[in-house]
Amino acid sequence: MVGSYKKSMKVLLSILLVLGGLFAGFPIIWMICSSLKANSAIFSWPPKFFDETASLSSYVAVLTDSSKVRFFINSYIVAASVVLITLFVGILAAYAFSRFDFPGKGIFNSLIVSVQAIPPIVLLIPYMGMIVAMKLFNTYFALILTYLVTTLPYCILMMTGYFNTLSKELDEAVMIDGGSRWRALWGVLVPISLPGMVSVGMYTFMQAWNEYLFALALTQTTEMRTVPIGINLLMGQHAYDWSQMMAMSVLGSIPVLIFFIFFQKYFIAGMSSGGVKG
Repeated sequence: MVGSYKKSMKVLLSILLVLGGLFAGFPIIWMICSSLKANSAIFSWPPKFFDETASLSSYVAVLTDSSKVRFFINSYIVAASVVLITLFVGILAAYAFSRFDFPGKGIFNSLIVSVQAIPPIVLLIPYMGMIVAMKLFNTYFALILTYLVTTLPYCILMMTGYFNTLSKELDEAVMIDGGSRWRALWGVLVPISLPGMVSVGMYTFMQAWNEYLFALALTQTTEMRTVPIGINLLMGQHAYDWSQMMAMSVLGSIPVLIFFIFFQKYFIAGMSSGGVKG
């Protein structure tokens, strides 16, 4: 009786998981199918996943248009720069919070947490004023510096938690052998902390890649726009180019998808380990 009950619950759970997966994945499937259709066939009734208009013409139109390709190049440059700077600065700060006691440590921790609680829209006008005053408007630096404000606190919190799970005896062993703290950090702790770094890197990349509000406000020319703004530019005054919008959305999703496929075990390990100790 108990065995049959457990088996029934297992089957029911499997069915619910499959239904949940289909519900979550349906928008992605529809986006891919719509990117293969002609613009006039996307809203045909009854709706079809595929029809006789299916082709790769929207992808060809996007990838052969230099202005649209530029959107992807801009997003890659900004996102990669934000990831590298966030990890470098965040690791140094996290190591300091994890290994040293210094005056004002609790205050700094509170400030880092409080930054995460401020809605980005509230900071839009102050950021614009600062960027214009520094003559960085419509540049990569404007977006990179702005994104660092939101990605660095998360990186510091996550990496501090991860470093707290690593014994201080690792640092001491390196220094006993004549090494410095710099060598202990980059030669021992950082390689061990790869899951946490991958988790932070993926989060940071997605934040910078998908961000829309500041990318719209802090850039002006088409040459400096990123992928989210480029997709929005396909919305004309009288008509929307839905097929190319879907194609750009698919192409914009590929980098994050690739990263997650290859680094998902590190991502999951980093997310679980980073919150063990604060």
